[in-house]
Amino acid sequence: MIEAITLLAADSPGGIELFPDWSEFIWGSVAFAILLFGMLKLVFPKLNETLAERASQIQGKMEEADAKLQEAAASKADYEASLADARGEADRIIEEAKAAADALRQEARTRAEAEAQQILERAEASVAAERDRVLQELRGQVGALSVELASRIVERELDASTHEALVDDYIRQLSSQN
Repeated sequence: MIEAITLLAADSPGGIELFPDWSEFIWGSVAFAILLFGMLKLVFPKLNETLAERASQIQGKMEEADAKLQEAAASKADYEASLADARGEADRIIEEAKAAADALRQEARTRAEAEAQQILERAEASVAAERDRVLQELRGQVGALSVELASRIVERELDASTHEALVDDYIRQLSSQN
């Protein structure tokens, strides 16, 4: 294509004319000035107004987004503070529960020890009473046996072999009773 233009330019006698006629240039310049004046007075102010509105809308939305971002950051900080407070409260409740459990455990242990001590005291008292009763009973039996033995001794005169036979006989009688 460039070769074709170059050939055409070489064939024409004055070369290629790049500039228009002066009358055409003046009328084109006047039309351009009128069009430019009309654009500057009518179109560009509306365009600038529209661009200014758009810029203010964008600025407003950016400020709104910044405000929401700050609000979100504040909400996040509040949430984290609430979460930390909740964790602290949970830890405190757990510690209180542990302390209460330890107190209950200690109280139950103290009560159990007191009950065990009371049971031991009652058992010791019962054993002592039973021992005293058995001793009283033995005293009565020993007294009765002493009287019986004395009456048997008095019935007979004792020599060593009779005395031994009498004691052995008495021991056999006691063994057979038990």
